[in-house]
Amino acid sequence: MSASDESTSLLGVRARVVLPDFTLEIDERIAAKGVTALFGPSGSGKTTLLRAIAGFERPTRGRIVLGDRVFFDAEAGIWVPPHERPMGFLFQDARLFDHLGVSGNLDFGARRRGRGDTRFAFRDVVASLDLGPLLGRRIVGLSGGERQRVALGRTLLSGPELLLLDEPLAALDVGRKAEILPYLEKVTRRFGIPTVFVSHDLDEVVQLADRVLVLDDGQVAGEGATAEIVEGLDLGPSANRHEASVVVEGCVLRHDTRLHLTLVDLHGDTVSLPLADRLEEGAPVRLRVRARDVAIAIVQPEGLSIRNVLPGHVTAIRDGGAGAADVTIQLREDHLRAQLTRAAVEELGLAEGSAIFALVKSVSLDRGR
Repeated sequence: MSASDESTSLLGVRARVVLPDFTLEIDERIAAKGVTALFGPSGSGKTTLLRAIAGFERPTRGRIVLGDRVFFDAEAGIWVPPHERPMGFLFQDARLFDHLGVSGNLDFGARRRGRGDTRFAFRDVVASLDLGPLLGRRIVGLSGGERQRVALGRTLLSGPELLLLDEPLAALDVGRKAEILPYLEKVTRRFGIPTVFVSHDLDEVVQLADRVLVLDDGQVAGEGATAEIVEGLDLGPSANRHEASVVVEGCVLRHDTRLHLTLVDLHGDTVSLPLADRLEEGAPVRLRVRARDVAIAIVQPEGLSIRNVLPGHVTAIRDGGAGAADVTIQLREDHLRAQLTRAAVEELGLAEGSAIFALVKSVSLDRGR
C-alpha cells in the first residue's frame, strides 16, 4: 500500500503511556501527509509519543491506527510489534552496522522492503542523499552528518509508509546540522513520505514542518499550521518571549554574488538575506522573522546599516509584561511583530493605525519550498 493512498490519510493515536516518573495522555488524529513536528520542552513527552507510535512503548490503554491498519487496540487485545509496523525510525545516533560498510548498510535496508514496492529505488535514494561518493567507504571514519545521511538512506530503502525521526540532528554540531537539514527537507518532499519528527529546536521545526503538535507535561498544548503555532508560542506553556516570531512566504527575486545577498519578494516588499544561491530565481521560500530583530521608526531613516526598511502601519499593541510591549505591524500583505519597551511606544507616540517603518535587523531563511 502506497504512503499516498487515501486509506493512510490519518494517523490516529489515542494512548496512555505510564512511565516511572511520567505519564503521556493523548488523543489525536494526525494528518499522515507532509511533515508533522512534535515540539515542546525536554520531558514534555515528544519521544515517548514517537516510541508509542513505533511500538517501542506499549500504552496501558488506547488505540493506534494508520488509515485502516490497527497497530494497537487495548480493548481488542491487538498489539503489532515494532518490526511488523511499516514505519522507518531514525534515532539521534545513526546506529549503523560498522562491519557492513556504507553499501552493506544500504543493501540491508533494501532487503527489508516488500516485493513490488518501487517507491524507493536504490539509485534515487542514493542520488537524493548524495551517497554515491560514500558507497565504497567504511562506516568508521564517516562524519556525523555522513553517518546520518547513510542511516536515512537505509531507513528509506526499507520502504516505510511512515517516517519517524527522533531528534536526528541533536548529536550534530551547528555545521553538520546545516549540512543534513536540506537533505531531510529534500527527501520528505521528493518521496512524499508522511513524516513525524521530534525536535525542541524551533528553527528545525520551521524549516521542516508543515504542521506542529505542541506537547507539554505529557499532554497536547497546541496544534496547527507551522506559521500559526510559531507566532503563538509566546502565549503558551512552551513560551519563550525571545523566540516570538512570524513566518512569511515569498519568492526569490535574484542573487547578488558580489554582495553575497539574496533578494526576496514579499508581495511587493523586498528583503535581503545572506546569499542562498542554491535556490532558483522565482522559487518560493519561507522566512522566519523574530520579533526581537524588528525595530520601529516613525520617519524613514537614513544612514543605517540595517538593509531591510519596510513601510507599514501598527495594527495592535499588546502588553508584554515587565515594561515590554508586543507590536504587530501590517506590511502590504504580510505582517511582522516587534518587541519594544513601553517607554519606546510612548516616546514614539505609537497607536493602532500609526504609519511606521519596520527595521528588520535579521531575516532567517528557514525553508526553500
